[in-house]
Amino acid sequence: MHVLVTGAAGFIGYALAQRLLARGDIVIGIDDMNAYYQVSLKEDRVRALQEAGGNRFAFHRQDFADMAGLAAALDGVAIDRIVHLGAQAGVRYSIENPHAYVQANLVGHLNMLEVARHRGLDHMVYASSSSVYGGNTKLPFAVEDRTDHPVSLYAATKRADELMSETYAHLYRLPLTGLRFFTVYGPWGRPDMMMWKFTHNILAGKPIPVFNHGDMYRDFTYIDDIVAGVIACLDSPPADDGREKAGGSMAPHVLYNIGNHRSEQLMKVVGLLEEACGRKAELEMLPMQPGDVHKTFADISAISRELGYAPTTSIETGVPAFVRWYRDYHAG
Repeated sequence: MHVLVTGAAGFIGYALAQRLLARGDIVIGIDDMNAYYQVSLKEDRVRALQEAGGNRFAFHRQDFADMAGLAAALDGVAIDRIVHLGAQAGVRYSIENPHAYVQANLVGHLNMLEVARHRGLDHMVYASSSSVYGGNTKLPFAVEDRTDHPVSLYAATKRADELMSETYAHLYRLPLTGLRFFTVYGPWGRPDMMMWKFTHNILAGKPIPVFNHGDMYRDFTYIDDIVAGVIACLDSPPADDGREKAGGSMAPHVLYNIGNHRSEQLMKVVGLLEEACGRKAELEMLPMQPGDVHKTFADISAISRELGYAPTTSIETGVPAFVRWYRDYHAG
């Protein structure tokens, strides 16, 4: 199968592409390699994919929000299915640089829908986010819950992506699967995320910023579990059978939560990081940040029931695995 993966130099895109190559697929990677975080990490990921895939991996340094450039890059390229993971990520950065989110997450998503529509593809899987649940207090978050009160622009763009997808599924009967990811972490993770920042600061003897004075809960999901869920979805396009799908659509459009189905207290994770790093953390207790939510917790019953998704990695296993990778990566 020829799979187009956007955000292939990113955290989840890289891990997914590795798994697809390992099972024999041909992967076409797209990424604009922007400087939101260190480009050298993205370059290392691409290099690893080129080594793993050989002539079964092709990489295009391209902004998918640029339709003319995207069309030129994909001209003559065979594609069976798309996994659209590329986006401008980060809740807090959306407050500082809102235009980047509109361009990448709205214009870029529309462009990928257009590619899938005009090529008559039989499935596009795309990344949404648990942030669409906003300040919902009902836990765990279920795909049937209301998602019309986002507390960050990032969340608003991801919900808009879901709505655009619903329109394309309805008008063009394009099979689409949206995935609401919950706090993904693990080897090759993003430097702007908590797990990387805390590990870096603990090992460097610097204070770690602990928001809401540590009273935060997240459904931490290990990267291997995330990738297993994405591939299960990729291989199972929603049917255009007139039946209601998870998320409520009557069109061939399904929405799933992908999480660990456990809401972990932030300070428990800090303790695991301290243990793995072999030193105590200096805590800088801070108030809640704008755009943040108090708790996240994924109801994964829909994807578990329909696709057999079953996460297996606890934070007691995953956190030390990340710290080991972090040490090895920086030792090299």
